Amino acid sequence: MRRTGILLFTVVPVVLGATACFLSPTDSAGSPAGPSVVATQQAPREEAKSRAEQERAADDKVIASLPPGLAAPAKKTLAQQLVSSAENSTLDWRDTFGRIEDLGDGQGYTAGVIGFCTGTNDLLTLVERYTADHPDNGLARYLPALRAVDGTDSHEGLDPGFTAAWKAEAEQPAFQRAQLAERDRAYFEPAVRLAKLDGLGTLGQFIYFDAMVFHGPGVDADGFYVLRERAQREADSPAQGGSEKPYLDIFLDVRREAMREKNPDTDTSRIDTAQRRFLNDGNLELSTPLRWQMYGETYRVP
Repeated sequence: MRRTGILLFTVVPVVLGATACFLSPTDSAGSPAGPSVVATQQAPREEAKSRAEQERAADDKVIASLPPGLAAPAKKTLAQQLVSSAENSTLDWRDTFGRIEDLGDGQGYTAGVIGFCTGTNDLLTLVERYTADHPDNGLARYLPALRAVDGTDSHEGLDPGFTAAWKAEAEQPAFQRAQLAERDRAYFEPAVRLAKLDGLGTLGQFIYFDAMVFHGPGVDADGFYVLRERAQREADSPAQGGSEKPYLDIFLDVRREAMREKNPDTDTSRIDTAQRRFLNDGNLELSTPLRWQMYGETYRVP
């Protein structure tokens, strides 16, 4: 879970006619007789970039006009409690910065407030960004090993000291802030933004966020963006003219299927006895009090 993958937001086609570039001939005064190949190729790129910037600006206006939803401080805390019940089996998410263990799921070590993994690039990205701001931190010396094991479940170069180093660094407020900042940058903000653009309320925003955390913000077969595309082939989102509850119902079906396809023994209670329960209750604004089950344990938020 939690693969960051590669998301291609914009692809600009560039056609190269030959390996070498042949410049236009010049006149006797040395002035170009016509536009260069580089200039000709640059124009479509600039146009595509301009269109992307205009589209993002338009999206920003839409987002600014909407209620904060899951981004409201109390709702964001609630979202982290819900995720923590699934990732760490506790509502006390502020006690999870230093947690680290290998869950035997092929992702290497899973650690921290959102479940960063040594095998899925997001833990490496976190430590790289943190080290850029705090070069003398206790995890910096493990960066070569983290790069080497990225994409695998290996502990080579990490054992025996990495887990102790993680726990020690997690006592530092700066590293706690770094974990929260990376959670927001990689998972929370993209998920909430896209959910709002899809016309979803607070529950839908959380459903996207939890899916982004579990499946990763990638475009691989079971990455978040692929799951969203599958759901929208079966049902229109509210922004496409559909109804919110049926669309979210389909999205949860697609997500559950992807979880089971990857591992038939996967516990899907984060969907079955949490998110689906809220949806069936019609709690589209994720209003408290909330009650749900996770792995057989009951959780409550008053």
